[in-house]
This record gives sequence, structure tokens and C-alpha cells, in this order.
Amino acid sequence: MTPLVTAAVLLAAVTHASWNAIAHRITDKLVGFTLILAGGVLIGLALVPFAALPAAAAWPYLLCSAAIHVVYVVLLMASFRLGDFGQAYPIARGTAPLVVTVFAAVFAHEVPDRWAAAGIALSCAGLTGVALWGLRGRRPNRAAIGAALATGLSIASYTVVDGLGVRASGSPLGYTAWLMVVQGVVIPAYAVRRWRGKTVALLRPFAALGLFGAFLSVSAYGLVLWAQTRAALAPIAALRESSVKPCSCSNSTAGQRA
Repeated sequence: MTPLVTAAVLLAAVTHASWNAIAHRITDKLVGFTLILAGGVLIGLALVPFAALPAAAAWPYLLCSAAIHVVYVVLLMASFRLGDFGQAYPIARGTAPLVVTVFAAVFAHEVPDRWAAAGIALSCAGLTGVALWGLRGRRPNRAAIGAALATGLSIASYTVVDGLGVRASGSPLGYTAWLMVVQGVVIPAYAVRRWRGKTVALLRPFAALGLFGAFLSVSAYGLVLWAQTRAALAPIAALRESSVKPCSCSNSTAGQRA
């Protein structure tokens, strides 16, 4: 990883932490993710005219990633509903780089050297330690931990799929734009159907906050996708998850209100 790639991933980590902090402030998680995903669709559509269309070889990856992202959002909301934010989120993000390492070795033929492997292991151990520290003196919620682990698996899956897809696309910006458009439709459509005539009333109080979160979310993931075209997937995944430490310090009861 060059200094430029490292700086880009660290900036993505800060941006990722920021949009997660914004999402965390919106107590109704369906409202928060609806605004962020719908905002991502609008940003993606705005970027499409200025970016090259991804190559044909990238579209199977892009469509697969969009489906996995929808599963990820559903699992993440379930994790927040079942357990504390401070437990679920570090488990989900902390397990992902280890799975990315395995998936990248199998599907991208990227095997980290000893130093990279040690760094990945240290990052995952630190993030898991955050969750274990939050569990001290309490009985673990197995359902919440299971949902968090499943969330981590979905994160690892879309990370590797997107890494392969963006490399095949020939246009990181175009891949980012179209991914935001395709993945961002399902959850907002479900929310509108569920809320029926209440949609505007539910979204209006958080609209500005949610749209700002969407901008940060797209920026963060766009930087990661660009970095994946220039460095191995597993170290990028581990470095990106440094964003979890500030996120996990938030009020841990929000997940129970989701």
C-alpha cells in the first residue's frame, strides 16, 4: 500500500465513522437507512453523466454486490434491534477483515505476507476486544451476536465482490455511481410501501441529516473502491475498520430503540 492509498483509506475510515455517527443519531434505523440509501441513489445519478460506464465484465459483480448490500442493511438493523450498538457493530466490523483475507486468497489469489497478516489479526483482535469489553459482567445475547457475525460475513462478501468488480470495471467512479443507484432502491421502496401516507412526515425531521450522511457514505465507499484497484483487498479492509473505534463509543442503547 502506497502512502497515497493508505491516506485514502484512512480518510475513508474517518468519513465512514462520521456517517455512522449520523445514522446512529436517527433512532428509527429504517428512517436513517432510507434517507442515506435514497440520498446515495440521487448522488449516483448525479455522477453517472460524468463517469464512464463500467465494463460489461463488472456488471455481474455490481449486481451481486447490490444484493449483498441489501442483505447487509437488513442484518445490521436486526443486530441493532437485538443488541447494543457497542456490542453488535464492533463484532460485525471486526470479523469482516479475517473473512476478507480468506475470500481474497481464494477468489483474488491474494495471500498476505507475515507482516500484513499480523496487522490484519491485530486489527480484528482490537475490534473484537471492544465488543468483549462491552460484555463484561453481562450475559451475552446469542441472537444479537449471531446477527452481528452474519453482518460481518455480508461485509466481507461485498468487500471482495466489489474489489473484483471495480478492478474489472475500468472506471472506479462509474462503478461507484451505478452501485449506489442499484443498491439504494430496495430499502427505500420497502419503507415507502410500509409507511404509506406517513413517509414524508417520518422523513422530513431527519432529511438534511440523512442526506449529509448519504454524501459521506458515498464518499467513504468511493475512496475504498478506488483503493481496491491499487492494493490488496485484505489490508484495505483491516485499515478501513479503524473507523469502528470512534463509532463504537456512542451511546450503546440506540440499537435497542431501533
